[in-house]
Amino acid sequence: MHRLITQAEKALSLGGVKKDAALVIIAGTALIFSFFRPSSVPFDPAWIAILLCGTPIVIEAVIGLVTEFDVTADVLVACALIASVCIGETFAAGEVAVIMRLGGLLENMTVARARAGIEKLVKLTPTTARRLEDGGETVINAGEVRVGDILSVRPGETVAVDGVILRGETSVNQAVMTGESLPVDKTVGDEVFSGTVNQYGAFEMRAAKVGEDSSVQRMIRLVQSADADKAKIVSLADRWAVWIVLIAFSTALITWFVTGEILRAVTILVVFCPCALVLATPTAIMAGIGNVTRHGFLVREGDALERLARVSRVAFDKTGTLTHGKPAVTEVRGVTMSEEELYRLAAAAESASEHPLGKAVAACYQRERGRHGADVRDFRMIPGRGVRAEVDGRTVIAGSETMLTEQGIALGETAARQAAKSREKGAALVFVAVDGAFAGLIALTDTLRPESGTTAARLVSLGVTPTMLTGDSEKAAAATAAACGISDFRGECLPEDKLAYISALRERGEEIAMIGDGVNDAPALKKASVGIAMGGVGSDIAVEAAGIVLVDDEVRELPHLFALSRRMMFVIKGNLTFSMVLNFTALALAVAGVLSPVVGALVHNAGSVFVIINSALLLKWKQRPNGQKRRGGVPRYRSAAAEES
Repeated sequence: MHRLITQAEKALSLGGVKKDAALVIIAGTALIFSFFRPSSVPFDPAWIAILLCGTPIVIEAVIGLVTEFDVTADVLVACALIASVCIGETFAAGEVAVIMRLGGLLENMTVARARAGIEKLVKLTPTTARRLEDGGETVINAGEVRVGDILSVRPGETVAVDGVILRGETSVNQAVMTGESLPVDKTVGDEVFSGTVNQYGAFEMRAAKVGEDSSVQRMIRLVQSADADKAKIVSLADRWAVWIVLIAFSTALITWFVTGEILRAVTILVVFCPCALVLATPTAIMAGIGNVTRHGFLVREGDALERLARVSRVAFDKTGTLTHGKPAVTEVRGVTMSEEELYRLAAAAESASEHPLGKAVAACYQRERGRHGADVRDFRMIPGRGVRAEVDGRTVIAGSETMLTEQGIALGETAARQAAKSREKGAALVFVAVDGAFAGLIALTDTLRPESGTTAARLVSLGVTPTMLTGDSEKAAAATAAACGISDFRGECLPEDKLAYISALRERGEEIAMIGDGVNDAPALKKASVGIAMGGVGSDIAVEAAGIVLVDDEVRELPHLFALSRRMMFVIKGNLTFSMVLNFTALALAVAGVLSPVVGALVHNAGSVFVIINSALLLKWKQRPNGQKRRGGVPRYRSAAAEES
């Protein structure tokens, strides 16, 4: 962790804010004493404000100008401070210094608050782990864990690395990584992730991803890349700041030459400092990043939200994005026995299977019905075919159609038609025979996320057109798209097809976002105006190719992300407009001699404070509800009788 967050960065984020606050309080108090200073006091307390708050500004301006010829707002502020002191306006100089420091303090506080949610990830990195070796337990540094090590995790401890449970059952709090509000039950074979907390029940695990490859470290790397300085809108503000400095100096010199009043020239320098312009835009971006972070997003590129605000179409990958990416039993059809009995026998026979479909059948039955309670003997697994076992004294075969054919078991015309119909919908089938006769079939599909339909509808209400791109068949794609309410979809897409689709839209000038989770989505994610990767189930390659990562895989938050990006740009444009209008209005009044340096400093810096506070409001901004949300849920299996009724 020390390689990710250095002591210097901590000082800037924590100590820097406290130091600035202390300086502002001391300098502000000195200014108050200066304003009410009796004539008998020979020393003007405003000098305290100038030295504490003004000196750093002057030093930074000189260093930037000399070393890099960097003409920034600090150059103009430094000149205004020096000029005010030279003409005896020490109170005005102190006021400019204090309010500039106050503006910087507000910016730092806003940024610190925006980063507070994501920086919690850094604190999650466990420091130790319990390694099992030679029959004993050794406490080691978490960084010393290697792939394949067997670790012990006790109740209340944080999981040190990603891995798979070998022994024991427990419940793990994964809220910090996935956003799930309730603990998740874990047993043998289940994955556990670094940074999550073991609630109860000790377990042993095999380390799978360690060090920089672990889940929490990957998320921390994403946090580190969330840098508002990358945003194009900030660069634009910086360029404007340079021109404003030139305008201010030119106007001040011309005014001094025409009127002969140096006071007006100094006032122009004071009021035309581009503080609001420079401070407001990065603060708005960081506040926007902080907002979406609390909704499960990590922004890897500073200008990603700016680009997202212009997007009019979003392309969804299907598997793992609109769906859960894992097979689940959605249909049970019995031929010679009831669906319930067929399901129980098949789940018992598959209970020791290592095949994904077999494991899914057993897991779904246990989740929906509890333990099968059957006596399973003589289990055999035939690679590429299925399983065979004695269940409660009955011979059960569960597997592919080929396996049953090889055993001389015929399906019959009705079952064959049912199987073909299920396959058209994209289902995978497990055929079941009991005591040498075909008994029925079980269909498994990649189930739709319950929030997918609502998410698509809300995106449409925002003026964003959803499109689905998938490698599944056209019929399977059509079924999923219809369930989500998505009218535009493409089936049988290879990675190059997705890339070509994105490229064609961009060449026509249409801004499109791509949301995916797998390696095959990486090219499209990179090509899209904005790539959004599913961080929980997504591959590392997909995450690296994306500009935004959805940590908890909850696609229901996508409409908020789009709405927030547009709100952020609205705030930034409003801040820029307000800053420019205020600066030029104050400039005109200063040229006319209406404003003094003191009043000018108050007006100008009050504008800086206003735009920063306006940006900070983005931190808690929420999209207004748009109609009644549709209800949804993960579909359970349906029996033939239920379907017919």
